[in-house]
Amino acid sequence: MNSLARYRRPQTILMIPTDRSMSGTDIDFMRRALTLAARSRPSPNPQVGALVVQDGQVVGEGFHEAPGRPHAEINALARAGENAAGATLYVTLEPCCHHGRTGPCTEAISGAGIRRVVIGTLDPDSRVNGCGARALLNHMEVTCGVLESECRDQLEGYIHHRTTGRMLVRLKAAMTLDGYIATSSGDAKWISGESARKEVHRMRADHDAVLVGIRTVLADDPLLTVRHCEGIQPSRIVLDSHLRIADTARLVTSHREAPVLICHGPDADPRKKDRLHQLGIDTLELPQSATGLDIHTLLSELARRGMLSLLVEGGGAVHGSFIREGLADRLALFIAPKLIGGGFRWASLPDVSAIRDAWKLQQLRCRMFDEDILVEGHFQSTDQCPSL
Repeated sequence: MNSLARYRRPQTILMIPTDRSMSGTDIDFMRRALTLAARSRPSPNPQVGALVVQDGQVVGEGFHEAPGRPHAEINALARAGENAAGATLYVTLEPCCHHGRTGPCTEAISGAGIRRVVIGTLDPDSRVNGCGARALLNHMEVTCGVLESECRDQLEGYIHHRTTGRMLVRLKAAMTLDGYIATSSGDAKWISGESARKEVHRMRADHDAVLVGIRTVLADDPLLTVRHCEGIQPSRIVLDSHLRIADTARLVTSHREAPVLICHGPDADPRKKDRLHQLGIDTLELPQSATGLDIHTLLSELARRGMLSLLVEGGGAVHGSFIREGLADRLALFIAPKLIGGGFRWASLPDVSAIRDAWKLQQLRCRMFDEDILVEGHFQSTDQCPSL
């Protein structure tokens, strides 16, 4: 039972629903709220969607558009107007109860005369974390936990940041059954099938940024944009120590479609950096060691820019560096039913002398995309990661 149950008062009701107790109506409206939330990525604030429902009809809806703008609940209440009195509010994340760039949503909800609030998941932010729901309980019925798993999945980057202090990093790769992401000649198109590649585009839409190394750019000339589904374009990041990226690379020529950041070392040619700036490309100098660019500094800078989640698409050296540095949180590994006998591994890692020293994954799940298998999991420990 959720800990909020102890705050139940005689004049109010707090339900912590299970799959059996959730009503179909609540589920349907919460799904609509989740769809609304996906229309924006207001990082470092959370994606939130909200509906005001009166007599089974939506009379107001909204989502959080950008930091400093009204929250989803405020937008929904504004559209509902007088129809909010006696209505039910559905919201994917617990309403805030503190003053920030905007006022407390709990006060606006109470002032609008809402009769019942249905919350997808509680907010892990220390300034909220149950306080919002408890504040609402003084005035109305509150139901928590409707489609909680789906709401938490949508808010994964935000929840990870608020509970660990740093952005979420997910590694993504597509490999053959014998563990290769490309042949020895560099051919990688296509290891996985069309259905799996469409899922990658959905993954990109769920992250603030996508990152690859320069070898991937030189070999594949990728766009790294969202094209096969609806979604917000992520920022595109390249680790390119010596600025080898060509002016004609699709990442460069498409910079108006989505931001591009080229990360380089101290020894990069300043003339090439100036040329990239003239072409509209942002650059970032990072410290460099014998093992490559300092990705700790990179993640700190991305967090400073308000990003909550990063999808690392390769290649093997880049994946290996995030794992070795303890900066990988999630893994999404597509496995195709193909054998190629040799080539490039999906992650360049040092040998371990004992199985007990292996990098471990937990919370595994598998999904099928036509003939390909997607294995997803959480890296077991990120204790060595710094707080950003």
